[in-house]
Amino acid sequence: MRLHLLIFCQKNIREIIDVMKKGLIGKKLGMTQIFWNDGSVIPVTAIEAGPCVVIQKKTSEVDGYDALQLGFDRAKEKRVNKPLKGHFEKADKGYFRVLREFRLESTSDYEVGSELKADIFEVGDYIDVVGTTRGRGFAGVVKRYGFRGGKATHGSMFHRAPGSIGASAWPSRVFKGKKMPGHMGNRRQTVQNLMVVGIKPEQNLILVKGSVASSKNGIVLIKDAIKI
Repeated sequence: MRLHLLIFCQKNIREIIDVMKKGLIGKKLGMTQIFWNDGSVIPVTAIEAGPCVVIQKKTSEVDGYDALQLGFDRAKEKRVNKPLKGHFEKADKGYFRVLREFRLESTSDYEVGSELKADIFEVGDYIDVVGTTRGRGFAGVVKRYGFRGGKATHGSMFHRAPGSIGASAWPSRVFKGKKMPGHMGNRRQTVQNLMVVGIKPEQNLILVKGSVASSKNGIVLIKDAIKI
């Protein structure tokens, strides 16, 4: 049973990877709101998507899979080491601060050195946005997990503590996964099925309904939604 389930999951993962047709590297600019066609107000995230340059093209014949390596956000030459300089010079489009790889269904339509811009997406498309959540340092259980806490009255002596975390006699340890104080945020997170509600190609701008996981000016990856 487990073997059949594993084979089924692996097959689905391959299908999910294969259906992806496009992707971009972007920068979150911030949030605003727009009026929709029916007059309702919806919150949107503004993302500077591209332009991204194809630095390397990988094919299943040579590398075992099809993918594009994209460069984003131009960098000064003195900020790039020698191995990366040689890598960038193959595309002959300058140097970049950010390099990311996108696995695609096929790379035959792309050439090294070509540019991808925001207009590869259209209004109404559904996308997944990958970003890094804002780091909030060491946090207690009330802030980190939304624990209720104790009474605020004088003499309570139990306000924001986690309470009991285990038994002393048995099993004499704390179970793995117990919600406790610790580092909060600063982790990779994907927000799925966000709708593209606006595109401004001349500004390389994409407006996405809802929020994405990133701080202002943080790097995000924009991909086709895999659960549509």
